[in-house]
Amino acid sequence: MPPAIETVDLVKEYGELRALQELSLTVEEGEFFGLLGPNGAGKTTFINTLVGLVRKTGGEARVFGYDVEDDYQQARDAIGVAPQEFNVDRFFPIREVLEHKAGYHGVPADEAAERADEVLKRVGIYDKRNERFDWLSGGMKRRLLLARALVTDPDLLILDEPTAGVDVQLRHDLWELVTELNEEGTTILLTTHYIEEAERLCDRVAIMNEGRKVTVATPDELKGRGTDTIAVGLESTPASAPELGPYAHETTLSGDRLEVRVDDGGSIAPRLLNDLEARGYEIADLEITRTSLEEIFVDLTEREDRSVTRSTAESASDGDESETSETDTPPKREQEGVA
Repeated sequence: MPPAIETVDLVKEYGELRALQELSLTVEEGEFFGLLGPNGAGKTTFINTLVGLVRKTGGEARVFGYDVEDDYQQARDAIGVAPQEFNVDRFFPIREVLEHKAGYHGVPADEAAERADEVLKRVGIYDKRNERFDWLSGGMKRRLLLARALVTDPDLLILDEPTAGVDVQLRHDLWELVTELNEEGTTILLTTHYIEEAERLCDRVAIMNEGRKVTVATPDELKGRGTDTIAVGLESTPASAPELGPYAHETTLSGDRLEVRVDDGGSIAPRLLNDLEARGYEIADLEITRTSLEEIFVDLTEREDRSVTRSTAESASDGDESETSETDTPPKREQEGVA
């Protein structure tokens, strides 16, 4: 089978703004894949390109081998989307909304009615089937968006910020449901601002920034790129932080507590204790804290911002200054408007 999603040098331009910058990304069939990035990173533009709401400027994009433009119908029928924004017909009972959605994808009326009931039961709002969208609570509206995405029985489920603004209980309910769907074979593409969500659910994560792919890795691999902090409690307060070997990237002292930043806390801790004891320090306790995925995310995106800024500055300095203006780089607020 071809990959669930495959893009090669995908570009989308809005005038002078490049929302997607030669984005190459592969999501394998059956994966639970996370897409992380700040506002304006290009996540929603990427999704809209896959489902045909946005026409790409260049490059290639395929869903299960189908070109998203040349084979639009086949590609679109394979996808179920639960968008971030509420975009539901408010004039019909929600059961009819789901029946209409299934009908758009060629599902016969009898089967569409059965599917509507099944997905409403699965997301837990079957008892609200005869109510209109506006009468639902915020959490129920989120469940309905998921039900609408599932009513066509998609092979690829795209969740764009599915737990934004919901309470903790509903967030965990949705996590449990989408995990079950993935275990049943549905490929899932998740965009989220909740680092905990990506760490808990995803097999792999892509980090995007300003339309570019910064990196793709498993959550554990990403956390492995960070540094750990070993906090050592000392029996007495030293006058200053001790000099340690090159394994210590940074050493700080706060009272009788010594914090040492290292690459791999588990393997470095014995060496650190031996060094401290050799210098006459008495150890009271020790704690190792791993770098969080959130810290890695912030570090990578900030590093990417610095790299892009340097590259832009160097390009401008190499060219004719008379041809360079402020409009060469769109204002930040414009970039943030294209999610």
